[in-house]
Amino acid sequence: MDFQIRADRTPQGRKKLSREREAYSRLVRQGYSNTEACRIVGIDERTGRKWRNGRSGERNRKPVPPINLVVPASGPSRYLSEDERIHIADRLREKATVRAIAAELGRSPSTVSREIRRNRTDGTRGQWHYRPHAAQARADARRPRPKPRKILRNPELRDAVQTMLDEKWSPEQICHALRTQFPQRPEMHVVHETVYQALYVQGRGQLRRELAGALRSGRARRRPQRQANCRQPRFTTPMVMISERPAEVEDRAVPGHWEGDLIIGKDGRSAIGTLVERATRYVMLLHLPGDHGAEAVLTALTATVQTLPAQLMRSLTWDQGSEMARHAQFTLATDIPVYFCDPASPWQRGSNENTNGLLRQYFPKGTDLSVHDPEHLAAVADQLNRRPRKTLGWETPAERLHKLLAA
Repeated sequence: MDFQIRADRTPQGRKKLSREREAYSRLVRQGYSNTEACRIVGIDERTGRKWRNGRSGERNRKPVPPINLVVPASGPSRYLSEDERIHIADRLREKATVRAIAAELGRSPSTVSREIRRNRTDGTRGQWHYRPHAAQARADARRPRPKPRKILRNPELRDAVQTMLDEKWSPEQICHALRTQFPQRPEMHVVHETVYQALYVQGRGQLRRELAGALRSGRARRRPQRQANCRQPRFTTPMVMISERPAEVEDRAVPGHWEGDLIIGKDGRSAIGTLVERATRYVMLLHLPGDHGAEAVLTALTATVQTLPAQLMRSLTWDQGSEMARHAQFTLATDIPVYFCDPASPWQRGSNENTNGLLRQYFPKGTDLSVHDPEHLAAVADQLNRRPRKTLGWETPAERLHKLLAA
């Protein structure tokens, strides 16, 4: 290939890369991504992004003669071709560096280094040779799918895994035990995913299907793990997500926007509902003595917010807990819209999360919360509302709420 890494590696300045920039621009126009174009030309990806976005010396740039790059007509390929392997072998005989070879092929240096390491032929006295046709044959042999599984190929490994499963060991425990028992035998080492695959994929010669019952889950079939953005709808009535919440909620300038949650007691059998006003951090607590299901939360929440003046009943933000399954009925009864946080995003109710931490001073984890009567909950909320807060300029939530209502 005509383009090679510069021999002079001292700082060159922007003008010295003019020919590379022309080549990069030509590749981008042909449809190459920034990563592939940078690998072909031999520049850093950050430099390519600057050129693509119109920065880094666009003004007064003089035209320069183009350079010739040897790029496959079909575009960059995922796999090395036989011609590329022949080029690697020729350049290795010429004592070229891995980075130089990678730049000539338009590949990452790690790709070339891994190719040499995996497909070289070890000789005597620690010497090795890279033979391109033998390397191509090895690569072709690795590519067919499906591959025979490691536990299927090794009866000794299969028997060892079956023995440990009979002892009710988990696949991860088996993985570490094998490495401890056979430290010098990599053919006896597996990762726990290999054990799971052997259990859940039907096939002769692998682990017995009945051994799946030895797993703590007791499942004979694998349960797919859904991603947070692929969850099934939690409620019958569609949720209104936090992204659709009015902008005035974010700046905390207007009072009346609340965040809510439950703090759970011992063994999940008791709970206390918490409400925090975003602008003032004013706290209200919901008494849930015997049940914290959707119906009980609806009743307690409706009764509590109806004690507020109209200007403090603007919105409520909650997580996607099942206790809010009756959110549509709550909105009908109070005219307060309910917005739901994204899955696994507690920071979207930051004020409420902080307040729940403060409440644990009064209601420790692992205790029965049903013993607290409404009068005690009101006293705790009053004490928090009279506590100076740094985020309020050392005013109390009660003082800040009174000022906003007066204004």
